[in-house]
Amino acid sequence: MRAVVYRETGPSSVLQVVERDLPEPGPGEVRVRVVRAGVNPTDWKFRAGMMSGYAEVTPGHDGAGVVDAVGDGVSGFAVGDRVWLVLAQHGRAHGTAAEHTVQPAANVVPLPEGVDFDLGASIGVPAVTAHRALTASEFGPARLGPGALDGRVVLVAGGAGAVGNAAVQLARWAGATVVATVSSDEKGALAVAAGAHHTVNYTVGDPADAIRTFAPDGVDIAVEVAPAQNVDLDLDVVKVHGLVSIYANNGGDQMTMPLRAAFGKNLRFQFVILYTLDPGLLRAAVDDVGAAVADGALRVGDAAGLPLHHYPLEETAAAHDAVEGGVVGKVLIDVTD
Repeated sequence: MRAVVYRETGPSSVLQVVERDLPEPGPGEVRVRVVRAGVNPTDWKFRAGMMSGYAEVTPGHDGAGVVDAVGDGVSGFAVGDRVWLVLAQHGRAHGTAAEHTVQPAANVVPLPEGVDFDLGASIGVPAVTAHRALTASEFGPARLGPGALDGRVVLVAGGAGAVGNAAVQLARWAGATVVATVSSDEKGALAVAAGAHHTVNYTVGDPADAIRTFAPDGVDIAVEVAPAQNVDLDLDVVKVHGLVSIYANNGGDQMTMPLRAAFGKNLRFQFVILYTLDPGLLRAAVDDVGAAVADGALRVGDAAGLPLHHYPLEETAAAHDAVEGGVVGKVLIDVTD
């Protein structure tokens, strides 16, 4: 089989397409013929130097394809099943940028009938992260579904990004009023296509005033991508007993905040990363994301505010470069037919 590998960390030029033996699933494992692989920022960051310890790595946490072998002790999957994958390279050397990948059955999720592989390869890290960001408050629901966020106002920072797009769609599915911040009118149009009720261009005027135009009592949840830059805004617009869910460090690695403002509102700051997430929370997120997909509440493509950018397996390096360069939309690798 063809696989993309790197044997040392560094720029995208360390990626190579090689031929490898077809892997066999062991007990509790499933082999998937990968049709599409998704590329996330973690993929290029791991490749650039955040991850070591393996002689050879195949990148890729997200993907979708068809089950073509099942190991002993696996129930619920059969050859021919269409599936999507989550955290496929976490704690493992080989992820989804290959024609086949062997995964623990817990990383393999049924893809509902009629849902294409583009969507299946796009929902892993972004949608599961967005789910956790929306459910991390002890004052809010632990699960998402229609009606779970009725009456709530959710602020999504960076509503045109992949996680932001998923957060907008999931929050709207759950019944929230969604306000998204963006840096341009073009990105505002993408956030509206995703389902945002209102958008705020944070480069024009005072974003806090603009947010309060749509949420005069403040917001219940802020899904935050740039805490170092936005902490004062979050402290201003989030309600008493509100939640600030931080899933990235865009714009700076150090966050400084006035403590009294957070004390005064009894705010909760929840940091979100999937790799150390409690397995029960991860499973709840995967199940809810699957339900949203089945309901048609999660979509990709221009009409959903998430343009798709396809690359063949041989151009995985260019796909990594596109994500590292901040391309707007979702980058996918076309692995097999």
